[in-house]
Amino acid sequence: MQNEYVREDKIIERTELDKEIELIRNIIKTREELKNANKNFDYAQEGLVDYYAYQIKAEQAKLDYLIKVAKAKGIQVDMINGIKFASWDEGEAVG
Repeated sequence: MQNEYVREDKIIERTELDKEIELIRNIIKTREELKNANKNFDYAQEGLVDYYAYQIKAEQAKLDYLIKVAKAKGIQVDMINGIKFASWDEGEAVG
């Protein structure tokens, strides 16, 4: 007997605009996480130095990838860099 997963809710299709907004949110969030990792690295002691070094490298790789995806979709990265804080539809503050 196989157990099958049955989704009760209908999957809502997202529009291209929704996907682009989510991508921009992720870029801003990742950029902030990278800034925080750099700050934490400055004050890290002993074993945490390696941890924050790896975290910085991971966040930078993620940010590079997200920017590459944004450029491929035709989103101007300069526009994203100009966004410091934004309030989106859900009332969520970014940053």
